[in-house]
Amino acid sequence: MNAPPPVADDFALFLDFDGTLVEIAPTPTSIDIAPSLAGHLKRLERRLAGALALVSGRSIRELDDFLDPLDLPAAGLHGLETRFRAGEPAEPAPVGPEIAMLKEALSGSGLLSRGVTLEDKGAALAVHYRIAPDCEEAVMEVMQQVLEGLPDLHLVRGKMVVEAKPAYRDKGWAVSRFMEMDPFRGRTPVFVGDDVTDEDGIRMAQALGGFGIKIGDGHSEARFRLAGVEEVHAWLEETVSARARPPSRTTTPRSDSE
Repeated sequence: MNAPPPVADDFALFLDFDGTLVEIAPTPTSIDIAPSLAGHLKRLERRLAGALALVSGRSIRELDDFLDPLDLPAAGLHGLETRFRAGEPAEPAPVGPEIAMLKEALSGSGLLSRGVTLEDKGAALAVHYRIAPDCEEAVMEVMQQVLEGLPDLHLVRGKMVVEAKPAYRDKGWAVSRFMEMDPFRGRTPVFVGDDVTDEDGIRMAQALGGFGIKIGDGHSEARFRLAGVEEVHAWLEETVSARARPPSRTTTPRSDSE
């Protein structure tokens, strides 16, 4: 799989967060944010005339907190909540009773005493087992068993995490909605992500005439690949730096006859 082309002025750029812009950490709150990240994203947003959005499994509020004072267009919770224009309030996802029922079942399962943690996202519930990888099979067994009685919820597997969410939206849906609106409309959609959940966004970007960029190892339908977060930053920063440099001047050597 080839390296991606440079960011072009006609791109509509959709970026995952964890594993793409920041390294995955043992817990959701222990990530390290590069000091330059918000500034680079702001300059990219200007370069693309606003056609830059975050599409993440995190909530939009979390993304805003991590990138403060930046507030980009965003889709959070895999598309369950949306903010289609920067500076506008996020449209919250409806919270159904199934999430509370699942949370109660997990609390009584005994898993939480073994290093498994719950992340309550409101309309979705994430179960992390990064610090207890031996619990993966038990987590999946409990989640699948409980969800048999909660048909409105859908399981989404990620890197050392499994999430339960309503099934009616995903990252592909988010990309398609953004592409119907200015300033994204009419541009080439590019989705950048590292996880299984990002494949929905990658497929949609490619179905709409653009392409996906897979971060890291693993199977993907993306046309291009970058090795990791550091390479993503270099790819984005190359665009910002190239734009910031003044055009080079060429001089024509004088001939001896002049």
